[in-house]
Amino acid sequence: MVTTHTATVLAGTSAQDLWDRLTGIQDAPEPWLVVVTGLVALAAVIPTALWRVTRNAVTIAHEGGHGLIALVTGRSLQGIRLHSDTSGLTVSRGKPTGLGMVLTAAAGYTATPLLGLGGAWLLAAHHITLLLWVATALLLALLVMVRNAYGVLTVTVTGAAFVLVSWLTGPGVQSLFAYTAVWFMLLGGVRPVFELQSKRRHGGAPDSDADQLGRLTHVPPAVWLAFFHLVAFCSLIGGGRWLLGL
Repeated sequence: MVTTHTATVLAGTSAQDLWDRLTGIQDAPEPWLVVVTGLVALAAVIPTALWRVTRNAVTIAHEGGHGLIALVTGRSLQGIRLHSDTSGLTVSRGKPTGLGMVLTAAAGYTATPLLGLGGAWLLAAHHITLLLWVATALLLALLVMVRNAYGVLTVTVTGAAFVLVSWLTGPGVQSLFAYTAVWFMLLGGVRPVFELQSKRRHGGAPDSDADQLGRLTHVPPAVWLAFFHLVAFCSLIGGGRWLLGL
C-alpha cells in the first residue's frame, strides 16, 4: 500500500528528476562530428530537389516568427497556414500601420537564423536536452494556431521527430540531432533571402515581406532585403563560431 505521503515524495522525486534532466548539461559531440553535422545540414539546403522538402521546416519557423511577434506586439493572431509549395500565410488583426505591424512583417525572414543563433547558444552551453524540449514546446504552441491540414501534418511530423529523439534515443544521438537541426536553421536562414531577391529581380513576389515593409516604412524594399541578408549571415557566423567552439 502506498500512503499519500509516499506518493507525494515519489511525485516530487519524479518532478525533480525531470527538472534535472531539462536543466542539466550534456557532453557535446567531438569537433569532427560537429563539422559532419554541419555538412549534413548543408546537404539538406543546397540541392534544390531536397530543399523543396526541407524548406518546409524553414517555413514553419518563418510563419511562427510572424505569429509570435504579432502576439508580442498586441495584435490578434487569427491563424497560420502552411502550404505544400513551402509558402505560408500568417493572418493577424490590429492596426495596419505602426511599429507592431513593422515588427511583425520583419519577423519572418529573420526568425529562422535567429532561432538558429539561439539554438547555437544553448548548445554552446551544453544544454542539448533543453534545446530539444524548447523546440518541441514552440512547435506545439504553433500547432494550436495552424488552420489547414497540410500545416498540421508538417508541424506534427516535425514535432514528433523532436519528441522521439528526446525520449527514445541516447545522449549521443540527441546531440547529433540537435547540432544538425541548429546548423540547418543557420544555413537554411540564408537561402530564402536569396530566393526572394531573385524573385523580385524577375518581377515576382510583389507583396513580399520586403515590399510590405517598404510600404509601411517608406524605406526601399532593397534595404529590407539587405537587412534580412545581414541578420542571416551574422547569425550564421556567430552561431557557427559557437557550435565549433571558436
